[in-house]
Amino acid sequence: MKSNKIKKILGIIFLKYLLGILMNDKNRKLEKDISILVDFTNLYCSSVHKKNEKEVVWFNGTLGNYLNKYGLLLCRDCKNTLAHGVAKRILCPYSPKPACKRCPTNCYRSSYREKMKEIMKFSGLLLIKKGRLNYIFKYFF
Repeated sequence: MKSNKIKKILGIIFLKYLLGILMNDKNRKLEKDISILVDFTNLYCSSVHKKNEKEVVWFNGTLGNYLNKYGLLLCRDCKNTLAHGVAKRILCPYSPKPACKRCPTNCYRSSYREKMKEIMKFSGLLLIKKGRLNYIFKYFF
């Protein structure tokens, strides 16, 4: 009788341990994806919108938990685009998350989708032109 209870308790502990490992992997992937969005948006904004008025990126709630730690200064347009992209990434129902261009669900609004394509293309090419292939490798592998 006691051995069955012990086995049951050990089984529950083991399942919680496995679930914790899976959740940590999922959170790491989410953090990495958000880090890429932040870095690419920051690079784009500082290069293309040099003359635009910048404001501190500060959010409340879940977005704040992910973005406030970066201490970003972005123009209003880039700030809104980044917030939209991070919110959509947090709410993505797919696991593993497919690339947005291959995703069966278009969750981005069309204006944000075009802006994010422009940001990713510009920043990726800029990093390659500057010879920063280690950054590209870091982001995608």
